[in-house]
This record gives sequence, C-alpha cells and structure tokens, in this order.
Amino acid sequence: MSSPKVVIVMPAYNAAKTIIDTYKEIPDNFKKHLILVDDQSRDNTVEVAKKLGITVFTHSRNLGYGGNQKTCYQEALKLNPDVVVMLHPDYQYDASLIEELIRPILQGRYDFMFGSRVQNKKSAIEGGMPPLKYYVNRAVCLIENILLGVNFTEHFSGFRAYSAKLLGTVPFQRFSNDFVFDQEMTISSLSYHQRIGEIAIPTRYHEKASSIQFLKGSKFILDGFLTILALYLHKLGIRNDLRFIPR
Repeated sequence: MSSPKVVIVMPAYNAAKTIIDTYKEIPDNFKKHLILVDDQSRDNTVEVAKKLGITVFTHSRNLGYGGNQKTCYQEALKLNPDVVVMLHPDYQYDASLIEELIRPILQGRYDFMFGSRVQNKKSAIEGGMPPLKYYVNRAVCLIENILLGVNFTEHFSGFRAYSAKLLGTVPFQRFSNDFVFDQEMTISSLSYHQRIGEIAIPTRYHEKASSIQFLKGSKFILDGFLTILALYLHKLGIRNDLRFIPR
C-alpha cells in the first residue's frame, strides 16, 4: 500500500497540560488526520487542541471513556481510513512509535495492535509505574491470558491501532461507556477471530498523566472479568450477548 490513510483519534478529558507534548511527538507525516473528542473537560483542552490545528469534536455532556471512544471511531470511519490509531493525549504513550505500531496492520499480518508498557519489571518500574500497579497488572494479565487463550504482556494499554475492517466488524457501539470499553474491544475482537499483536513501548508515568482511581480501577478489573464470563456464557449458548460474534 503506497499511501495508506491513517487517522489518529484522541479521547480527551482535562488534557490541556499534556496535549501539546503529545502532539509534538506525533511524526509529521501522521498529523494530517488528527481527531480529538473532548468529553466535557473542565480545563481549556478544546482551545489548546484547536490552536494546534487538530480537528475537535465536543460532547454536550460527559459520556465517559467508552462513550468518548465511540465518537472517536464514528468520526474516524467517516474519513475512510485504512488504520485508526487511538492515542491517549496525556503524554503517557510514545507517539513517535506510531509507524512501528501500524506496520503489521498495513502488511496484513494483524488487525489490531497495541503498545505494551510491561515488557519486564525493570523497565516498568524505572518508567514510573507504581509497584502495586505493576503487580496488579501482571496478575490480572496472567489470569486473563489463561481465560482468553492468549499471551499478551498487557491488557490495559491506551495506545492502540485498528484496521478499518475490524472497526466495521466489531460492534463497538454495543460496548460500555465506562473504562471497560478497551477490555470489551479486545475480548470482542478475539470472538470475531481478529488477529491481535503488540509491540514494546516505553513505560512513562508522570504527574500530569491521567490515572484511574482505586475504586474505579477495581470496578474496571471486575468488569473485565465479567466480560470474559459473558463470552463463556455466550459460547455455551446459555446467554446470547450481542457484543460477540453471533452464534
């Protein structure tokens, strides 16, 4: 493919302090199709993004993390892309690696790629990941890998790339508006036999980066396991679930 169209979407909430650094790190050849969806930020995220020349869409009310992504993908698909990259605008993910992230999709080897921050303990801790978060991440990842029959090093990355075909196949509009949306995207994609791969990216935690609080984080993990349970019940014919491939 000589000139693939790559659309980068950024689900934003109070990202005014980090959007400039995130934007600067995006390679220039990928800045043509940038979309930011603002979920009723309480700061000047919208103004900063517009000054950078980013196409901005705003919600009239806060829809949540998943609700934000739904708008991101709806608007991205209107541009008839080959690949859609989801990048958190909190400067926690290395946007300079976009080309490496999308290459396997453009080569037809994968349908869904994500950047893993947890390739090993040393790099994760040195990158600022709190030790407790690291151990929880590893434990949850191990259990989910076993239940889903995969071998990912992380399940919670906010740096992802999807083929347009995947976004036209997986029923993301049926997913939650909450944080579990990313988990649903992964689990549903697996049910539709989409090929998922990962690349290693630097771990980068800092005080300006967004971080899910303890109670919301606990709910997020529980919701992820409930989604896996729903997949099992769907496969067994006990409870039909429209998030997964029709039986």
